[in-house]
Amino acid sequence: MRPADHRALVAELSAAVDRGTPVVVATIVETARSVPRHAGAKMLIYADGTSFGTVGGGQVEALIRSDALEALAGQSTRLKEYTLEDPEQGDPGICGGTMTVALEPYMPPHTIFVIGCGHVGRAVIDLAHWLGYRTVATDDRPELVDESSIPNADVRLVGTVAQAVDEEPPGAHTSIVVVTRSHEMDVEIIPMLVATPARYIGVMGSKRRWAATRAQLLESGVAAEALDRIRVPIGLDIGAETVEEIAVSILSEVIRATVSENQ
Repeated sequence: MRPADHRALVAELSAAVDRGTPVVVATIVETARSVPRHAGAKMLIYADGTSFGTVGGGQVEALIRSDALEALAGQSTRLKEYTLEDPEQGDPGICGGTMTVALEPYMPPHTIFVIGCGHVGRAVIDLAHWLGYRTVATDDRPELVDESSIPNADVRLVGTVAQAVDEEPPGAHTSIVVVTRSHEMDVEIIPMLVATPARYIGVMGSKRRWAATRAQLLESGVAAEALDRIRVPIGLDIGAETVEEIAVSILSEVIRATVSENQ
């Protein structure tokens, strides 16, 4: 692989990781006899089937792309051998050689998306950062979302929740922690949150507050099945009292929810 091509591919991979885009790196690790590309050649394959770079083109690359998508779905590294001898026998080419390709999925880091940067929100951000999560914090009060208030947030978004969701769309590797200051805000934002593929959505509030919120949401047309996704009151019941203990209870529930869904 030429140095310029390698630098471009590494830059593309880095950009994908930074924006939280799942991608597979396909690397030729061994070849024998005649093949279109040799050891060290790399290609990136994204979840939508698009790619960057090449490891040979033609039918073999189509097979590698298909296997890469399976590796991405299974979140597991694979080592595959391709024989390029006889298309009539199902081989992906006529070069006469073989190539062994490593398929390495790069999954986005799990993101803790905190809505509301009061005392609890800040404690959740701090603990999530310590645990190694990527953290996103949003609030419509600028003084609560500056670096001095939440130094451990990877992304700070000032404005409406709709703007934050548009700028940082929650995906399957996102847990949403809703710790807002009002029932009215929860009613406004929950419909857009349950429409996302977020793995976990937890809302702070008493059972009475949630009953009122749920009733309003149902009346406005939000499906009961969508609301059943929400964990409320948020967090495991560990008898938490301080904001730090509440943060522990919230992230304990996030960990349990995400681990159980991965099994």
